[in-house]
Amino acid sequence: MQYLIEVARLKSFTKAADALFITQPTISKTIKGMEEELGVVLFDRIGKKIELTDAGEIIVGQAQLIVASFQNLTAELDDLRNLKKGHIRIGLPPMVGASFFPKVIGEFHQLYPDITIQLFEDGAKKVESDVANGTLEVGVAVLPTVQEGLKSFPFVEEKLNLVVHPTHLLADRTEVELAELSHDDFVLFREDFTLHDRIIAACARVGFQPHVIYESSQWDLISEMVAVGLGITLLPETICREITDKRVRIIPLMNPIIPWKLGIIWREDRYLSFATREWIRFAQNELSVHHS
Repeated sequence: MQYLIEVARLKSFTKAADALFITQPTISKTIKGMEEELGVVLFDRIGKKIELTDAGEIIVGQAQLIVASFQNLTAELDDLRNLKKGHIRIGLPPMVGASFFPKVIGEFHQLYPDITIQLFEDGAKKVESDVANGTLEVGVAVLPTVQEGLKSFPFVEEKLNLVVHPTHLLADRTEVELAELSHDDFVLFREDFTLHDRIIAACARVGFQPHVIYESSQWDLISEMVAVGLGITLLPETICREITDKRVRIIPLMNPIIPWKLGIIWREDRYLSFATREWIRFAQNELSVHHS
């Protein structure tokens, strides 16, 4: 069933085999066996692409419930033995990783050397959907979240600053209004970053559609593009504190202030393993201390 869920998620036998560390023939054979046993075809093979059939959709839906129940069963037994072992998959947007997490993860590892942590770097939107669908146990996302069934606690609340080249007309201002940027070229985060949509929506509310010339997932690259005069950008205060580049100016953005609120998120309805619960509790303590 796990094989089936992975193939359905990744729409590829090869990618599913890689993700599960097994060979492709193993996965194909297992799914063929399921098809024969159930007397239905699970996947439409269209050239190189594969899609779930209607029967496949039904079976994957049930399989997800069964696999989740089985994981709950084994997780509860581990808890019972209280092995203080475990593995946690945590999703982190690249912007957040460097500033807040190495220290917390380091301290957690000292307390629980037998709990392994695997980090997945993705935009906050992807992290949120991966936590919601159970691919990740915990993640960091921009609040408020949009997916159903997630719990969260906030650990940083900031706003966005404007970053411009020193020769920009607004470079010497102490604050800037968003509407004043209507004729500028923007360098932004890619679409899978929550900030991408937030910035575009904020611009629309003050009456313009930003002209985006470049998108990236790396804040340092975005800052570099501004430093060489290609455009302007809006970045959270935390990131702005990391920018030591004298070739840019950082100015508070007002009217409207665009908030950037980060939180740790997890699924409300799933049994959380000892490791995951402990990580949430620990991170909550550590991060609220650092940012109180």
